Amino acid sequence: MSTIVEVAKRADVSIATVSNVIRGTKKVSAELRQRVEAAIRELDYYPNEIARSLKVKQTRMLGMVLPDITNPFFPEIIRGAEDSAFERGYFLVTANTDEQIGREKRIVAALRSYRVDGILLASAPGNDTTHIRNTIASGLAVVCLDRPVAGVEADAVLLDNVRGGRECVRHLIQAGHRRIAVITGQMNSEIARERLKGYEDALHEGGIPIDPSLILEGDFKDESGYRLAKQSLSRQSRPTAFFVCNGVMTLGALKAFEELGVRCPDDVALATFDDLTADRHFHPHLTAVVQPSYEMGARAANVLMDRIEGKVTGAPVAVRIVPTLVIRESTRSQSDATASQAGNLRRGTFAS
Repeated sequence: MSTIVEVAKRADVSIATVSNVIRGTKKVSAELRQRVEAAIRELDYYPNEIARSLKVKQTRMLGMVLPDITNPFFPEIIRGAEDSAFERGYFLVTANTDEQIGREKRIVAALRSYRVDGILLASAPGNDTTHIRNTIASGLAVVCLDRPVAGVEADAVLLDNVRGGRECVRHLIQAGHRRIAVITGQMNSEIARERLKGYEDALHEGGIPIDPSLILEGDFKDESGYRLAKQSLSRQSRPTAFFVCNGVMTLGALKAFEELGVRCPDDVALATFDDLTADRHFHPHLTAVVQPSYEMGARAANVLMDRIEGKVTGAPVAVRIVPTLVIRESTRSQSDATASQAGNLRRGTFAS
């Protein structure tokens, strides 16, 4: 393996000049830069970042800890963070916790041992935040991404979940629905509680009493969406609309619709939090609260790097990003759905 000394000798320049070319720390003439770059290519030289990090106490590495990388919401978050990190000379390492707090603790500990400069954290649900508080207390920069962590003072880039849920359910009410079921995430998750609050706020605005039997607690996984939708649709007094609080559970709910022969929106309307990439394959297309996931990842990475580089100091920064409600075919007005149901009953085709 070649060394910086060999590169300097081949290019006939000082070691400091080679370092300046690699790091961009000082201006180097075009002629010297060309000689150094040619020597680097010829010798297939790669800088020893470990040695450098020990000297400057900075690795230029960022950790990203996510709860479920199979969730279609997170790939664009990763892309946004990675693009921003790359532009500023950082390398992003991503890890998956599978919504398990014990696994999250081990991952955070590993990232600290590898001396990352900062961590982007979408924390798993739970009340145990000791590992996060200890990480921040150690001086390592942490940005909470997508999910706030109760009792932890840290920079955060979050979605306005209450607003997204409220606007989505308000739309269902305006379409004529009164029996609106909500499939939530687990209630020890802050974003699940926020989206439920948006649902409840919209019902209060519409003068509709909250029916506890229509509040169905899932876990952000497809199986819970499937199970809860099937249970709710099997009741005698079933909902006319569903608000499903993430895209993965929506996929489960759609499976339940198919098995029961329930047609959307003729028999039941459906709106989801998350714009599913696969939605183009669904008919009807789904009304969705669209999260600007790429923007969230990019903003979070920039907040983290600004904190690392001292461009942001003092009290934690909190950024709230506003989602967009996109209305599509799956939430046709209740008057249209009622007419369709009447036609189904006359033809004997309405699913029981």
